Amino acid sequence: MATSSVLVKEKVELLPHKPGVYQFFNSSGEIIYVGKAKDLRKRVSSYFNKISYDSAKLRVLVSKIHDIQHIVVDTESDALLLENNLIKTIQPRYNVLLKDDKTYPWICVKHEYFPRVFSTRRYTNDGSSYFGPFTSVTVVRTLLELIRQLYPIRTCSLNLDPAIISAGKYKACLEYQIGNCLAPCEGLQSQLDYDESIKGVIAILKGNLSVVSDFLKDKMDELSKQFKFEEAQFYKEKLDILNRYQSKTLIVNSSIKNVDVFSIKEIGKLCFVNYLKIINGSLLQSYTIEIKKGLDEPENEILGTAIVEIRNRVQSNAREILVSHMPDFTIEGIKYSVPERGDRKKLLDLSLRNCYSFAQEKLLKEEKKNPAERTNRILTKIQSDFATATLPVHIECFDNSNLQGTNPVSSCVVFKNGVPSKRDYRHFIVKSVEGANDFATMKEVVFRRYSRLIEEGEPLPQLIVIDGGKGQLSAAFSSLVELNIQHKVQIVGIAKRLEEIFFPGDSVPLYLDKNSESLKVIQHLRNEAHRFGITHHRNRRSKSSLLSELTGIEGIGDKTLEQVFKHFKSMSRIRSASLDELSELIGRARAEKIFSHFNGSEGTTER
Repeated sequence: MATSSVLVKEKVELLPHKPGVYQFFNSSGEIIYVGKAKDLRKRVSSYFNKISYDSAKLRVLVSKIHDIQHIVVDTESDALLLENNLIKTIQPRYNVLLKDDKTYPWICVKHEYFPRVFSTRRYTNDGSSYFGPFTSVTVVRTLLELIRQLYPIRTCSLNLDPAIISAGKYKACLEYQIGNCLAPCEGLQSQLDYDESIKGVIAILKGNLSVVSDFLKDKMDELSKQFKFEEAQFYKEKLDILNRYQSKTLIVNSSIKNVDVFSIKEIGKLCFVNYLKIINGSLLQSYTIEIKKGLDEPENEILGTAIVEIRNRVQSNAREILVSHMPDFTIEGIKYSVPERGDRKKLLDLSLRNCYSFAQEKLLKEEKKNPAERTNRILTKIQSDFATATLPVHIECFDNSNLQGTNPVSSCVVFKNGVPSKRDYRHFIVKSVEGANDFATMKEVVFRRYSRLIEEGEPLPQLIVIDGGKGQLSAAFSSLVELNIQHKVQIVGIAKRLEEIFFPGDSVPLYLDKNSESLKVIQHLRNEAHRFGITHHRNRRSKSSLLSELTGIEGIGDKTLEQVFKHFKSMSRIRSASLDELSELIGRARAEKIFSHFNGSEGTTER
């Protein structure tokens, strides 16, 4: 193995400083990874730099490299295209995998005499022209309906070979009688005339509605000049149909002629890429694919791969591409841009919404099949964001509550597997701190909580969240140091104002995406700790204020007062309680003292 490693490194040193594609082989001679590079030597060398080992998958990949081969190309664009073709052909284990779990509908213009136009979910390389894929069957139906309203295209599956037509084997069907077909089966429509209709169909499917519109206008004007008004009216009606369709599909400025839009959304181990095709301001096509990451590839690298593959699938010739992230590789003759305003920004936002919607739909389906998958995904994200040593199945959060230093309490809420475990919630009545001192309070309750867990042999949480900034976090961390468990658990603080995440000893906060699932869990923890703490604090404050009215009664101690309050719940109920009710609870002698306090000495006489 050592010899193999030496040979690989020698090969790396001999690689040229040119663009190209490299292939990694394992000991069995199997290609396990294909990559592209602007500079082959620099890119491949980076794999063997230990600093670059930022993921477990990458370390495993490097450990399995037994041999390296490369292909030099002229340009970056060539490298990108070659990599895409090799990945599709070989499907190496550690490369990204573009997944299609749906069979999307296409519109097929059949390669045959008098071509049929129909929808299909089966793409075959039979010489036919395919347009799509379309994510909506409704869009397909709308397009086919428009085509059939404009052009008399046959719907039958007959073999219309000229020799068979000449033999007179077919008779015109009902479609001819009602005007939907011109009966090429009987030779009543020429191949040339039919092909003109097919050209118009293809123009519509490519989004070039202006070609069809100009043709219809010219025919209408020509016939009008010849005073053939009935025939001109026929083309006018066709033009109106086309205009109505175009008005429905126009979503942006019609000056945006031919543009592709790509956006990417990453959720856990999966990425989702959405594609929009815009022709003359109309949304002609929307398409989203799922991508399974092989390694921890950055979004711009994945997007570059997806752009090449999707454009090949849909046969796009657009020279302008709007993107949410600038791809790592450029394609020759293609202009990339990340719009920040205007109509192009609206298109990108639309693509991002489609991408997010598809991702959410996909995740919901997976969660219904396997509910544990969502939990595992969220916990894995929390582990990644907060750098916990193990999966954070047990998380605790602390919050302090007081009013001008009175009745200080702290709360500890517990989440297990990402959801509240309310039976494990705890309240802490502060013992050693006088007045409003959040730092000292936090230090005390954290110390009490984990010293007790250690004493009882209970498991520690993987993550501790402190509701507060750097001051509260430092105080809590000092308690962990005192208990010598600072290396066993991860502790963070969350500041309310900007949702900043602080780590011990790090002055620079972490800012998570506001839509991040891990941030939502932490916010839920923080809010639950605040709710639990403030409820207890209000109860104690209310209780203390009520009890203060009774503390001056001679012969009535605190325990008796607590017993009375616990039973009657409020001061008004205690005031209105009868002597018998009080006696039944605390005895006749003490009851008379409380009853007389509210009703006077005469109130104790028997009635």
